[in-house]
Amino acid sequence: MKKKILFLLISIVVASCTSRVPGQAEIPDDYFDQVEEWKESRIESLTAPTGWMRLAGMYWLSEGENHFGSSEDADIRFPDGTIPGIAGSFILQEDGTVRMTVAEGVDITFQGEPVSDMIVYDGDEAYNLEYGSLEWLVIVREEITAIRLYNKENEKVDAFRGFPAYDVDPQWNREARYIPYPDGTTIPIVNVLGQQVETTTPGRVEFTLNGTLYSLDALEGSDRMFIILGDLSNRDETYQAGRYMYIDYPEEGSEFTVIDFNKAYNPPCAYNLYTTCQLPPLQNRLDVAIRAGEMRPVEWEGL
Repeated sequence: MKKKILFLLISIVVASCTSRVPGQAEIPDDYFDQVEEWKESRIESLTAPTGWMRLAGMYWLSEGENHFGSSEDADIRFPDGTIPGIAGSFILQEDGTVRMTVAEGVDITFQGEPVSDMIVYDGDEAYNLEYGSLEWLVIVREEITAIRLYNKENEKVDAFRGFPAYDVDPQWNREARYIPYPDGTTIPIVNVLGQQVETTTPGRVEFTLNGTLYSLDALEGSDRMFIILGDLSNRDETYQAGRYMYIDYPEEGSEFTVIDFNKAYNPPCAYNLYTTCQLPPLQNRLDVAIRAGEMRPVEWEGL
């Protein structure tokens, strides 16, 4: 009998520990400095030579030959004055690979060396090409193959110092319980092109706001979880199509991590036309306003 009672008490203690409701995350002494460092890192990433803000074009390829250059006669027209009128051709081949041929006298380079004819997308890897301030590569989105173009010369991007944002409030730094899903679990994710892709989710995170429990499905990142979030602030203060976040997996032996809404950020489509952003799945559109993180970038004219 004593053994049964002891076992029951242990079970109750274990159950009470595992059912702990996530609340406010611990706030380190240098918390505000950490958030500021994150903001600076984000600015550096956005304004890097091939950062999202340097995007200057997205051009769909048709099967076969696609002439490119700055001329009105080019099938793919790069910005005026940035490259010769007809600089070469992209050939989208039947097997899905892309070959580039370069017009005589045009100095397009790969890894600093001039090229005249090369496979620029081999079905697995895309290779970055350069001409003057331009850099481009092939991207593939389901049935669509396109050229993504960057222009490194942009004074407005050079002067960019961050998007409007809410004041940093430690109350938005929340504990979150990570609940893993079975291996191979996927959820449908739609992008701004209307394409739907079954995307792997490692699990969901649960957290509380004002005493209410919420959850968000996560997507796999390289070494962290990626969150696509929608909330009621999207109606008038933050970007209409939602925002993004990265959060850590729990440390070994723990089921808890931290979700810091002060680091919710705008997806590229909030400030650049030439992107294919993923949209929040229905279950990640919260019935609460998350007034933390980056706000809607109003009248951004950096393109």
